[in-house]
Amino acid sequence: MSEKDEKSPLVTVDENAVMVLLVDDQAMVGEAVRRDLAEQDNIDFHFCANPQQAIEQAIQIKPTVILQDLVMPGVDGLTLVSDYRAHPATRDIPIIVLSTKEDPKVKSAAFAAGANDYLVKLPDAIELIARVRYHSRSYQTLIQRDEAYRALRESQQRLLDTNLVLQRMMNSDGLTGLSNRRHFDDYLGMEWLRAQRERTPISLLLIDIDYFKGYNDDLGHLEGDELLRLLACILRDNAARPADLAARYGGDEFVVVLPGTEAAGAKAVAEKIREAVEIRHIPHNYPTRGSFITLSVGGATLVPKQSESCQLLIQLADQGLYCSKNQGRNRTSMLVRPGSAES
Repeated sequence: MSEKDEKSPLVTVDENAVMVLLVDDQAMVGEAVRRDLAEQDNIDFHFCANPQQAIEQAIQIKPTVILQDLVMPGVDGLTLVSDYRAHPATRDIPIIVLSTKEDPKVKSAAFAAGANDYLVKLPDAIELIARVRYHSRSYQTLIQRDEAYRALRESQQRLLDTNLVLQRMMNSDGLTGLSNRRHFDDYLGMEWLRAQRERTPISLLLIDIDYFKGYNDDLGHLEGDELLRLLACILRDNAARPADLAARYGGDEFVVVLPGTEAAGAKAVAEKIREAVEIRHIPHNYPTRGSFITLSVGGATLVPKQSESCQLLIQLADQGLYCSKNQGRNRTSMLVRPGSAES
C-alpha cells in the first residue's frame, strides 16, 4: 500500500453514495428500514443487532450515517453515542438517534451526547431518506474539506522543507559545509548589535592553515580540499554551543564567532582547535621536510560601543593572526581592548 493510500479518508468521496449502519436490537425495525432504503440508488444498508459490536462494525464498513436506537439490552444508546464520538474512526460520522417517543429531555440528552439528529421510530420513509442523504452529504463534504486541508498542509510543509534546504544551501560553503562568508557577515552583524544592546562581550577567532599553498602544490588540490574538510569538522566539534558559528572566511581561512564569550574562553576554544590539528601529525613539507600541518589563530574580544562597527572586531582578529604568523606560527594571539570584559 502506498503512502497516499494509507492517508485516504474513511470513505470514497462521492456525494451521492450513502452507507447506512442501523444499530437496533429489533430485527423487525431493521427489516422495515431496509425496505424503506432498498429502492434508493446509491444507498447501501447494514444492520447490527448487537450493540456490543456496533463500533467494530462501524470501523469495518465505514458508514456515512449511523442510525442508533436509544433503548437496547445491555447498552444504553446515549452511552454508545458518546463512545462513537470518543473513537477516532467514528467521531465525525453523523448519528441519527431513533427513539420510541418525542421527549424534549431525551432529545436534549441525545444532542448533548453527540447526536446530529433525532427521529421517532419508525419514521416516515420519505423523511428518513431525506435526512439520511442530507447528513451523508454533510459528512462527505467534511471529508473533502479535511482532505483538502491535509493536502494543503502537506504542500505547505514540502514548500517549507524546500525553502529550508535552499536557505541552508545559500548559507553554506559548498566544500566544507560550514557557513559561508555571506552568512558569517549577517550573523556577526546580528550578534554585534545584540552585544551592543546588552553590553556583553563578543569574541572572534580568525584561523589560517600554515603554509597551505605549499601543501596544495605538493599534494594537489584534492588533498588540500580534504584538509579543509577535516578542519571544518574540528571547528564544528569545538564551537559547539548553539550561539557559536564556524564559517569559511575564504581560501584556507576560517572564522569562529563566539557571542557572550570573554577573551579567556575564546583563547581556550582557539587552543582546542589548534591542538586538535597539531596532534594529528598530518605530514607537510613546509617550512621543512618532516613538518606537520599547524594552525595560526588570531582572536579578538570586545564589548562593542554604540558607535562602533563589527568590522573593528574583524580588524583586531586579523591583527592577532598577523602576530601569530610573525611570531613563528602554530600559536594563538588574542587582542583585547582594555575594559572590554567590563559590564
